Amino acid sequence: MGQREAVLRLDRQWARIRSGAAQAEPGEDDRLLAELIGALREPARTDAECAARLGLRLGDLAARRFAAGDRAGALSAVEEALRHAGDAAGHDPEYARWYARALINQGVWLAWPLSDADRLPRYPLGSAGETGPSPMERAAGERARDVTRAAVEVWAALDRDDPVNRRGLAQAEVFLGDRLAELGSTEDAVAWAVDAEAGFRRILRSAPGPEEAEEAEAALDHIGRQVELRLRHLTFDSLARLRAGGRLPDRLLPLAVVAARVQGAPEPEIAARLGLGAEQVATMLEVTPWTAVWRVEVRGADGLWTVPGQPWHGASEVRDRTAEEVATELIRGFRASARYPGEEGFWRVRVWWHEEGDPAAAKFRLVIGPDAPLGTPS
Repeated sequence: MGQREAVLRLDRQWARIRSGAAQAEPGEDDRLLAELIGALREPARTDAECAARLGLRLGDLAARRFAAGDRAGALSAVEEALRHAGDAAGHDPEYARWYARALINQGVWLAWPLSDADRLPRYPLGSAGETGPSPMERAAGERARDVTRAAVEVWAALDRDDPVNRRGLAQAEVFLGDRLAELGSTEDAVAWAVDAEAGFRRILRSAPGPEEAEEAEAALDHIGRQVELRLRHLTFDSLARLRAGGRLPDRLLPLAVVAARVQGAPEPEIAARLGLGAEQVATMLEVTPWTAVWRVEVRGADGLWTVPGQPWHGASEVRDRTAEEVATELIRGFRASARYPGEEGFWRVRVWWHEEGDPAAAKFRLVIGPDAPLGTPS
């Protein structure tokens, strides 16, 4: 019993340093954490609290390693943390919460190469793009998705009347949406993000404290931006399925209507499949612009593709027009220009929504030439 109490005192000492309530000399915090982890190993074999705290402190070690740029070391430490945390999770709701948070962190660190510097998916269409994750990166991303889904399940099994659990579940759903988006599962990513948004709105309606309210508001801002970005990558079929499943809130309908129109869906079909009136669709298309970004390129004798320059690489805000209609106008104008390479030349056109990027994400793309796989449009 004395040894256990000594270990727990050491843990409390570390917790104060970790929170900033106490200070440590340079290098002393690393030494103390290593000592604490070593001291917890033996009692963790038979004591649920010590097992849970060992998982927690190995998680701290993993976080410090990741912050120092040692991703491999962080993943090794968090794997060990999860073994101990998982063993203890069933003994106390607090231990289950620690376990769920460790799963979330493991998912973030596993998926790190799949996101860019702004933590947006590096390969938003997964394997559909011209470039994509390596097999090793994709395998890590799939593992990240699976452990994050496990974290959602842990939170979902806890008492929903507890505000800590409600917040934890909503946060885990945000992370699961992020992991799915990185792998190209954009429809599922939107669905989980919408669920998370509903969770944070429930938190705000429950009159939380100032800190919790600020956190919920920040989460809602993040989710809103993510959902709007993801909707631009969805097919009309995906939009219709989300709407039918209650995962396309009214506030997103104007964006969904524009997304369907950009892809070429006729207005009556948009109205029918999204459950809207014809006048509603017409009004949304009239007042909601989208930014068409285009690039025309010509292949030279050396086989390299070059942009002829303005106005063949630009952007414009348009309303109630499809990507194909924008491209058709570009094609017509380019054929009449001095930069047109003639009937024997190769050239290509791409039109994106909002921002130029992965060619696979273009809303319209066509290669034109004497033996191009896609013929010249009329």
